Amino acid sequence: MYKQFLKPIIDFLLSLLGLILLSPLFLIVTLLLTIANGGKPFFIQPRPGRNSKVFHIIKFKTMNDKRDAQGNLLSDAARLTTVGKWVRKTSLDEIPQLINVLIGDMSLIGPRPLLTQYVHLYNEFQNRRHEVKPGITGWAQVNGRNAISWNEKFALDVWYVDHICLSLDIKILFKTLLKVIKREGINAADAATIEPFNGNY
Repeated sequence: MYKQFLKPIIDFLLSLLGLILLSPLFLIVTLLLTIANGGKPFFIQPRPGRNSKVFHIIKFKTMNDKRDAQGNLLSDAARLTTVGKWVRKTSLDEIPQLINVLIGDMSLIGPRPLLTQYVHLYNEFQNRRHEVKPGITGWAQVNGRNAISWNEKFALDVWYVDHICLSLDIKILFKTLLKVIKREGINAADAATIEPFNGNY
């Protein structure tokens, strides 16, 4: 009942309300990132959703597109702008994903959508994370986010898939708010983002 009917309704209503309430902040961050990133405030990328169906995730762009002399992109840490660092630490980069929730590609709560190139690397257990819509936040995010290993992340994602209920989603929502306030688990140690997944986990 909750998973099939109530959860999608809650997702739609809360994402719509969130976009309305956060619209002034949305506009301010968009302006700051437009300046910092040379006119490119948004990061749009294909990601696998429910049943691995690809959609385009929308986030605020926290890294610029600077390249080395050979034309290769610099490291994530080198491209993370001052404004982008602040946006990421406060988790404001996630706000545009409310649009993804509103149109039905994502849920407020669920396994985070990873990169499309990882899909063929998943084993049967890991691939179970795609049995539900991906979320802006999830069980793995409130239990370590980028500070935990891939094995731990997949185990937490699949545990969520098997235990979805209203009380769990409420718990994740409140734990997410605490994580944002405390700024915990934003980055893996000594890195701007978690190390790439290569299937050897």
